[in-house]
Amino acid sequence: MYLHLGQDYIVPMRQVVCVFDMDTATASRRTRRLIERMQEEGRIIELYDDLPRAAVLCVSELGEYLYLTQLSSKVLQRRAEKALGM
Repeated sequence: MYLHLGQDYIVPMRQVVCVFDMDTATASRRTRRLIERMQEEGRIIELYDDLPRAAVLCVSELGEYLYLTQLSSKVLQRRAEKALGM
């Protein structure tokens, strides 16, 4: 099963660790440090035109990646539930 993140990007559901709502997540110092670290390491993939609405943290054989997407966390949740048949 896969999760469509927008702009023709899909990831296997088993790689998704968590989904952050960017409006609330950046209020946390830990989340800001995670985003800064991922930016420094070149592990952020930007899938938005204006502003990111959600961030999806994935772990694969190649390491951690953070996808910033223009889709909301609610839309991603619905897509994940649909993919899992919930």
